[in-house]
Amino acid sequence: MEKSLLHRTSQFFYDIIKYYTFWVILSMVDRFIHIIYFYQKMKGINLADFCQLLLRGGRMDASMAGYITCFPFLLFTIAYIFPGLHLRNVLKAYTWLVLFFFALVSVIDINIYREWGEKMSYKVIRLFLDSPREAIISSSSSPLLLSAAIGLFIYSVGFLLYTRLSEQLLHVRGRMQWFTYIPAFFLGAFLLFYVIRSGLKTSPLNPSMAYFSSRPVYNHLAVNTQWYLLDDVLRSSKGRQDNFYHVMDDTVARALLAPLFKKQYQPAYSFLTTDRPNVVFIIMESFTADLIERLGGEKGISPHFETLIDQGLFFNHIYAASDRSDKGIIAILSAFPAQGKKSIILNVNKHEHLPGLGQELKQQHYSTSFYYGGVSEFYNFKSYMLAHGYDRVTDQFSFARAEAQSNWGVYDGLVFRRQLQDLRHEKQPFFSTLFTISNHEPFQLPGHHQYGNKTNSDAFKSTAYYTDSVLYDYLEQAKKESWYQNTLFVMVADHGHRLPLEKWESYHPNRYRIPLLLFGAAIKPAYRGTVVEKIGNQTDLVATLLDQMHLSSARYPWSRDLLDTTVAPFAFFDWQNGFGVVTPQQQLTYDQEGKMMAYKKNEGLPEAEDQTLLTKAKAYMQLIYNDYLHY
Repeated sequence: MEKSLLHRTSQFFYDIIKYYTFWVILSMVDRFIHIIYFYQKMKGINLADFCQLLLRGGRMDASMAGYITCFPFLLFTIAYIFPGLHLRNVLKAYTWLVLFFFALVSVIDINIYREWGEKMSYKVIRLFLDSPREAIISSSSSPLLLSAAIGLFIYSVGFLLYTRLSEQLLHVRGRMQWFTYIPAFFLGAFLLFYVIRSGLKTSPLNPSMAYFSSRPVYNHLAVNTQWYLLDDVLRSSKGRQDNFYHVMDDTVARALLAPLFKKQYQPAYSFLTTDRPNVVFIIMESFTADLIERLGGEKGISPHFETLIDQGLFFNHIYAASDRSDKGIIAILSAFPAQGKKSIILNVNKHEHLPGLGQELKQQHYSTSFYYGGVSEFYNFKSYMLAHGYDRVTDQFSFARAEAQSNWGVYDGLVFRRQLQDLRHEKQPFFSTLFTISNHEPFQLPGHHQYGNKTNSDAFKSTAYYTDSVLYDYLEQAKKESWYQNTLFVMVADHGHRLPLEKWESYHPNRYRIPLLLFGAAIKPAYRGTVVEKIGNQTDLVATLLDQMHLSSARYPWSRDLLDTTVAPFAFFDWQNGFGVVTPQQQLTYDQEGKMMAYKKNEGLPEAEDQTLLTKAKAYMQLIYNDYLHY
């Protein structure tokens, strides 16, 4: 009798361990697939780092396997108490379902990391739930056949392993007694708790525990994909209201940044011919600095923009607030920096409390309008515009159905033409914003691809060339309009991009460098062709413009007048897992997950200077997020 009870107890634990080990092995397979896929990013890795990657990743694999095993653990417990229930089919159905999502998340993560340089997180799910059509379109430039093959491979490996394993599970013969299953249950629960938490230390497992290298890609590959997503979803579902960027007293943080944001209102010159010009913002999708020869980009991709630079006021050291359109829009029109893991435009209750340039000009009796070739509900663009002083929103549904020929909607050329037609009848002065769309995945065009479309890089350059062409044609047509002589055009990118060079990771400052060009007859002839060398942000556009119009920018504490001679050259940007700063002396980025420097351009500066700059960056991120929480 005692031998039989001991055998059933050991079999109970043996079943759990075998099932748990199955998921550990599958997680290891998943990691090796990621390593193989990103082998080019792994060049130069030594054996010690490779072993570290596997060992540190193994902790997270063990934890994820523990999470997945929780429900089967309950099934095993019930099966050994009530052996007649025959729960093998329930276990099998659960396993197939989890395996499907396991493989799906792995494939999505590979494509997300290739495009964004970050792990799959809750924001990807949120984007899909909010705008499924747009999310699918955005992913259409991914290698679908290869992605499907990877997903099928992972599922097949899991299927074959589990099919063989399942023959050995839940062959229960006889019932466990209460004095056996109670301690067995608590021991099993403790062991699962231990592996999920990765020990009994004060701090539970977190992504930074997998970090070990100064090369972020090694750290990212060590982090278990499914674990990271689950952790991010759980954190987001709690709606946490604490500031996870908090590292110092807020008073200290404000004192550190005060010199950067002290407003003197001393612009070096006034370049406008009138205080109340018509203002047209052209926000250019993904129009990174690498598309412009004068900013170090490839020659010939945007030849017309190069011509416009010679006729306008060009800012050549501007950095985007972040890496996505939802954050770029807020930075440009509300002068509010990006918030790392969060996006304020997705929360209507918060973004309605932001100030906005549309509101400022509406108070000055401007007519206001917004043009977008896609669906304006995407990323809450429509609600933001209507809440911030825009009278009219023109989007895909304002055009004939036949004109919406791309997956995203209406090509840029038609949107430019529509805006021109409408502005002929617009009451002056007017403020109109047009957001281009054609230079977005899947990089479709109504006609010839200048650089072909065999690769994403070629297609990206082709759509950028198209946008450059139709923008120039638009401006040439605008010159014939009566309102042109009193109009200022502001051309700025919403964010940078990994394409066309495919060499800037998410932590590299060059990924965030963008053009900013002011153009039009409202600029005094003496300043046409001027290049402003000062380092700045998208967020600085609002204060720079309002100061020129002799309007207050006091509602925009994060915005600085780039023509103010007292303003220090400084730029800040952030992404999902970190943030960075640029000054004339240094460029550095910080990985928030790993609590470590991700990139440093100038190795020759004293460490103390780097740490001082990094402390300012941390203060910047902390106070931004404070503001986000308080809105």
